[in-house]
Amino acid sequence: MDKKATIKHEGIVENIGTDRCSVRILQASACSSCSARSLCHSSESKEKVVEVSGHYPTLQVGDKVTLVGSVRQSLKATVLAYVVPLVLMLIALYVGTRMGGDGIGATTALLVLALYYGVLYLFRDRLGKNFTFKIESN
Repeated sequence: MDKKATIKHEGIVENIGTDRCSVRILQASACSSCSARSLCHSSESKEKVVEVSGHYPTLQVGDKVTLVGSVRQSLKATVLAYVVPLVLMLIALYVGTRMGGDGIGATTALLVLALYYGVLYLFRDRLGKNFTFKIESN
């Protein structure tokens, strides 16, 4: 992968299976690395477990690794998670408001949003194949 087009997260191997590996990463906001984070109270960080497909015979539980993914994947995920539902919700709000008033418009927008995320959930396995990380040993 091209260094400019990658996203890297450092993590620790938690579990190793025959064809998958679980890695715990600390997902931090941009503020979490700031030296003034303790004063402004806006820093956020979350621990997440990422499942990585593949066989990694040299890894052991507790090893420090780096997960590498592409920027293109992250942009695609952002569009699917935020941009598409926003556009669908605004269209549903406009159409619903025109047809039946504000209450109908708001209800229609929320129903369309729930339906969209429900469809994403149903196709999560298929979508997950498009969003993959690779492991680099430290």
